[in-house]
Amino acid sequence: MSLRELIVLGTASQVPTRHRNHNGYLLRWDGEGLLFDPGEGTQRQLLFAGVAASAVTRLCLTHFHGDHCLGVPGVLQRMSLDRAPHPLHVYYPDSGRQYFARLRHASVFHDTLEVHEHPITADGPVADGGFGLLEARQLDHSVDSFGYRFVEPDGRRMVPDLLARFGVTGPAVGELQRTGEVRTAGERVRLQDVSEIRRGQRFAFVMDTRLCDAAFALAEDADLLVIEATFLHRDAQLASRYGHLTARQAAHVAAQSGVRRLVLTHFSQRYDDARQHRDEAAEVFDGEVITAHDLARIPVPKRA
Repeated sequence: MSLRELIVLGTASQVPTRHRNHNGYLLRWDGEGLLFDPGEGTQRQLLFAGVAASAVTRLCLTHFHGDHCLGVPGVLQRMSLDRAPHPLHVYYPDSGRQYFARLRHASVFHDTLEVHEHPITADGPVADGGFGLLEARQLDHSVDSFGYRFVEPDGRRMVPDLLARFGVTGPAVGELQRTGEVRTAGERVRLQDVSEIRRGQRFAFVMDTRLCDAAFALAEDADLLVIEATFLHRDAQLASRYGHLTARQAAHVAAQSGVRRLVLTHFSQRYDDARQHRDEAAEVFDGEVITAHDLARIPVPKRA
């Protein structure tokens, strides 16, 4: 059975609190583990979540503010200590090469980890394969910042009534799925004759940004959207000044983009209760709204 869930490792903004660690989000997607924006303490949060650092296969950094990247040295050194059996693919804004180099070699350690760096220079795909397509788009922040979108390829779902109509049964079903066609009773039956398109699932990660077209493009038709909601609407001027979203703006992105499950996070330390963010978002978005908390496990919604 495939495992598709988001493990929230930290939900604070610039300053951690007693109850919120700096950022950190691990998307477990079948055999992939995509770690987004690990801030300070991420290695320990993985321990609390019961997840080995070696579960990380891809590291995605939106930008190089400390609350989004200062956990990189610990995670990479732990993966090296544990002798992770696979390479680690790393994605980050190209303008931050020097910062990643410093994080990568922040201290002396026995380095056994195979790291493949993929600096991002423009919008578009940054990785593809059997797992799907990973895309990036530049956001509107005070420094270069990219959001990410993970898209599973469309597949096909067998329709029992159509299989029966064409007389495709038993081993012939498997052959049809493998080869795309079979012959039954002397008649050629194609896969598209007895199946329908099964839309691939989609995940989006939108962090530190003002409201911009890229946020909507990343969130389009996402089954699960993780998006910053640093401020409440009453502080919208502060949000704009510092390059962030309000909960209402985040919900507007979700509502306009056809999102199924909305996860709000990256809360400013000025707010004691994230229920205000949820209530504000619910005024705009009529789908499921989750205010993330540390160590939460949020499943990717089942296919519609």
